[in-house]
Amino acid sequence: MRSVSSEIDQERIAHCEKLIRPYIRRTPVIEIDAADFGLKSNKLCLKLELLQHSGSFKARGAFTNLLSRSVPAAGVVAASGGNHGAAVAYAARALKVPAKIFVPSISSPAKVKLICRYGADLMIEGDCYDDALAASEAWVKQAGAMPVHAFDQEETILGQGTVGMEIDEQAPYIDSLLVSVGGGGLIAGIAAWYASRIKIVGVEPFASPTLTKAVAAGHPTDAEAGGLASDSLAPRRVGELVFPIVKDHVRSVVLVADDAIIECQKALWHVLRIVAEPGGAAALAAVLSGAYKPEIGERIGVIISGGNTTAVDFPS
Repeated sequence: MRSVSSEIDQERIAHCEKLIRPYIRRTPVIEIDAADFGLKSNKLCLKLELLQHSGSFKARGAFTNLLSRSVPAAGVVAASGGNHGAAVAYAARALKVPAKIFVPSISSPAKVKLICRYGADLMIEGDCYDDALAASEAWVKQAGAMPVHAFDQEETILGQGTVGMEIDEQAPYIDSLLVSVGGGGLIAGIAAWYASRIKIVGVEPFASPTLTKAVAAGHPTDAEAGGLASDSLAPRRVGELVFPIVKDHVRSVVLVADDAIIECQKALWHVLRIVAEPGGAAALAAVLSGAYKPEIGERIGVIISGGNTTAVDFPS
């Protein structure tokens, strides 16, 4: 019997990319000199996935689920800290199916507004992602809706893997790629695409070290779920499907402080006029803060993964 890790591979990710291509953006990659951020001579290659539909990479996994599975009349249901919910709501609107989204009270106002704008039925349940997940599972039993998991589902991981496929085509020269980690769907998909051809590094906040604790334990285990990026990077544990892929293909995991994430958000705005949410900026924060120390001449890729924030709030 094949492992999940071997079933999620380049061939299936490439097939998935063709399926969802009409519905997603091919987000840009920009190469900048690290000196622009006050660092040494390394080149930085930023994949701007915050420019994706619904403001994050999550649209890829959402469309993969809705296009490759049979959606019942009751529609779809998702639990989310915010970005996954917005992505499922967006995909559901595009494909004209009903969507019910459960989020916890920590979900940011920007993400709540976006979900509502896309026309989904929004429910706020509990104080953390796990509370929203439990409520969504109860709705599946009650209404018969199709659940779309934020990270621990094969279709979700395959969809997020298309980020890896794109950056591989756009920047085939990178030596390493830093990826923010919450439940792990993005890093698992990207790692499955590269299959150890480059160094993949996970980045997560000290306040929510889900992958760090899983690696230390040798299996997914509960971790703290707080901090500045708790609405996107703080489920209590990484996915059961995620972990074997990470174990096979992710080189290391580094932790960043909330203060470093804030400084990175400011730097992205001042240097590039990019507005990233805390979870979207965490991977770059590892480079700018020194939590990740590259080798001399290392060509570093970084996923800027989300832009749903009220950091810039225009007048109504």
